[in-house]
Amino acid sequence: MAAEALRQHPQQCEWVFPTGRGTTINVNNLRYRSWKQLLERAHLPSGTRIHDLRHSEATLLLSKGVSIKVVSEMLGHSNVSITLSIYALVLPDMQDGAAEEWTTLSPS
Repeated sequence: MAAEALRQHPQQCEWVFPTGRGTTINVNNLRYRSWKQLLERAHLPSGTRIHDLRHSEATLLLSKGVSIKVVSEMLGHSNVSITLSIYALVLPDMQDGAAEEWTTLSPS
């Protein structure tokens, strides 16, 4: 997993994603040399931000039934209420599904 890879990252390196020389990545180089090309290859809109992918992943996880607590921890939110306030629009559909499941499983 990503957490394990980060733990194994060389301790002498100050940055998580350094350049070949060990310095910080210039944001413009990242944006125009790497990010734009990745978006094109993935057939995503050119205005897609890295943060947009974070929201998409959280929404996908919630829609797949991953616990809001787990998603909150993965996002690094200090408490679940932050996650709930941001992703509240995704949750009503999940609640409907849970209610249907409860109705199906409950004895008549």
